Amino acid sequence: MKLSTVSLLIAAGALAWVPAHAADVAAGKAKAEESCVDCHGDDGKGDDESPDIVKITQKEFVTAMQEFQSGKRNEPGKMQQKMVREAKKLSAADIANLAAYYETLK
Repeated sequence: MKLSTVSLLIAAGALAWVPAHAADVAAGKAKAEESCVDCHGDDGKGDDESPDIVKITQKEFVTAMQEFQSGKRNEPGKMQQKMVREAKKLSAADIANLAAYYETLK
């Protein structure tokens, strides 16, 4: 195998590890101001009714949003129902951006 072929295979493998969507922190902040701050606050730390979303990892945040969207997290209660409605409005890019933004608040 030629050196250039090996280099190409290594580069292709490296690209496989790059996320399909590079998160945009500024877009995440804008979406948070639009969709999240009413319940979770400007700092993402929530209150008695809404959890602190800053302390969870980006992966946990993304998983939680996907579970709200799919209905896996659809427990009774006014706040849960609101969360399901809000999560269903989010695109995959929105979720990635929000996760990246909340990561900056740690």
